[in-house]
Amino acid sequence: MYIDTNFKPLNSYLQKEQNTKDIYGMKIIVTGAAGFIGSHLCEKLIKANHTVIGIDNFDPFYPRSIKEDNISKLIERTQFSLIEGDITDYQFLFETLSPINGIDCIVHLAAKAGVRPSLLDPMGAQKANVEGTQHLLELAKEKNIKQFVFASSSSVYGVNENIPWSESDFVLQPISPYASTKISAELLGHVYSHLYDIRFIGLRFFTVYGPRQRPDLAIHKFINLMMKNEPIPLFGDGSTRRDYTYVGDIVDGIVAAINYSKTNYEIINLGNHQTVSLLEMVKVLEEVTGKTAQINWLPMQPGDVPITYANVEKAGKLLNYHPKTAFKTGVQHLVNWKKQ
Repeated sequence: MYIDTNFKPLNSYLQKEQNTKDIYGMKIIVTGAAGFIGSHLCEKLIKANHTVIGIDNFDPFYPRSIKEDNISKLIERTQFSLIEGDITDYQFLFETLSPINGIDCIVHLAAKAGVRPSLLDPMGAQKANVEGTQHLLELAKEKNIKQFVFASSSSVYGVNENIPWSESDFVLQPISPYASTKISAELLGHVYSHLYDIRFIGLRFFTVYGPRQRPDLAIHKFINLMMKNEPIPLFGDGSTRRDYTYVGDIVDGIVAAINYSKTNYEIINLGNHQTVSLLEMVKVLEEVTGKTAQINWLPMQPGDVPITYANVEKAGKLLNYHPKTAFKTGVQHLVNWKKQ
């Protein structure tokens, strides 16, 4: 099924003939569909026989060709449609999607991503992540879409000594514009859930990695540099720890949230419940790539936190979420993908 739009026509190579038969399972909108997590999610939903309407603005933060590669197999599938456009343009959203009936769920993954980029462009982060989310919630209200799954972030916890971090800790002290936008979007979700009976499930992702990971993110960036025998930048003394979560486990959690129906508003951690220090991470990269890392030591950067660590008990109870991918195994999957 191909959806045309007068606002930003799709690349000709993405276009295909329209098929209007609704012969599949749920009909799901996925924003950020051509991105790292979005493309994996769309593939899993298609395999489960759902119809997916993807939205992506191909933000130039990293090369468009990478996103086109991410969805190169998806675009041939009858169940998948891609609309190129910006969620901050409500007229585009409403006029493009209003003719489509029977939408069961919105999965909102699109965002101006990253703590450090938000320090450089806080207004851009606010517009995309808060205003864009409200536009989608308005669309859900107008189209009577009752399930809304939102990609939040572990960054909302800020510098929090109560580890592992739990959703029941309501004292959030974000230390970056990006983190503050994610909290704002979670609260918007509560408003729309309360007023308009939209089930809002906010999923706080913890440092997602794996095949198709954005090239600016640490693991992927370090692998690229190490394969070229170039130094990798390490900020701080190497003791900072992250709860690295494999993309396949994250996607399983998202799918479970799409099908969740017990309560109308939930905030849920999706992490691995394991922490890996920066130096431990580098050691694993050395083992998997067979390269010795050359390290360029640099000071800690503003917005960075010393540790992220997810309590995933709630995810286990509500979503039957049990991450199963060991860190080294996930890194091996990423390296294998790069070699291909």
